[in-house]
Amino acid sequence: MISVEGISAGAGARPLTDVSLVVPQGSYGVVIGPAGAGKTTLLEAIAGIVPLRAGRVHLSGEDVTTWPPEERRLSLVYQHAWLFPHLDVAQNVAYGEAEPGVADAMIERFGLQDVRDHDVRVLSGGERQLVALARALAHRPEVLLLDEPFGALDPRRRAAVRREVRTIYYERRFTVLHVTHDFAEAGALGDTLAVLDGGRLLQQGAPEMVLRKPATPWIAEFVGAENVFAGDARPIRDSSPDWRDGDDLEQLEHAVAFNTGALTLYALGHVLPGPAHAVIRAEEVMLSLGPRTTSVRNQFHGIVSDVTAAGALTRVTVQVTGTPIVAALTTRSAGELDLAPGREVWVAFKAMSVHLC
Repeated sequence: MISVEGISAGAGARPLTDVSLVVPQGSYGVVIGPAGAGKTTLLEAIAGIVPLRAGRVHLSGEDVTTWPPEERRLSLVYQHAWLFPHLDVAQNVAYGEAEPGVADAMIERFGLQDVRDHDVRVLSGGERQLVALARALAHRPEVLLLDEPFGALDPRRRAAVRREVRTIYYERRFTVLHVTHDFAEAGALGDTLAVLDGGRLLQQGAPEMVLRKPATPWIAEFVGAENVFAGDARPIRDSSPDWRDGDDLEQLEHAVAFNTGALTLYALGHVLPGPAHAVIRAEEVMLSLGPRTTSVRNQFHGIVSDVTAAGALTRVTVQVTGTPIVAALTTRSAGELDLAPGREVWVAFKAMSVHLC
């Protein structure tokens, strides 16, 4: 378990201020945030490298706040590897190995057999990161801290190494805290996701919850939501079939009319009347060439203004009474609809897909 309680640490441009965070025992935690958010400082504070100005750190149920780094039974992998230049690859991996044979096993699992006798100073950036990961895991830590550990790897190797790290994690069930800028990586790896900015923790929860129900408009945009609208919310009583069947809106969420520009959207949420933001992920937006004969409450006629294909996915921007709404659909579907700028389409999304914050 990793538990930090109200910690403040660091100085200058990247200090932490009153950060509290919990990664349950045996869980895989991920931290995301912009450059300068304090993510590396957080890892170093947990490791004992950066002294705390306030707060406590608990690892595996023990208060380690005053313990030196070497006694905290953890491994820290930096983005730039920081290998021992006077040791070759095999010697680096074996440094501090938990028991004989573990280093050799890690060398094999990370595909380092062909460079095991090489001087680490001649390795590529990606190879250096693999050596750093193998060395950290050969130590068999109770806690593993990862600071952008896959950043120097090409996409194909990155995916393979990510799977290998996840497999080793499942085998051993140590506790992980992993810093990344990759939202797909965060969703694929993390059991819990934390958003850090300006040295403060803004939100923590299951990745799906954070990505789909961001606490603020800034978090929504940071985690990749392409439809974030400012407007005014007004709770209403409505029996539209688009609301959740059988739900008691008084006990759960209220039906809400949300006005943004000339548009009125319908949503479910806990909001007071007044200014708010609506967030709709692009993959929740459906496009068709005519109105849908369904119970979906949010349906709007619009004009396609942009079509951007990126491999298997295509993002389509539709202007609806002056408001741009972005939809993400398969490139094949976009081709079947013959979507192009100027094409008239219908935009639809469920009230449950509109998150209010």
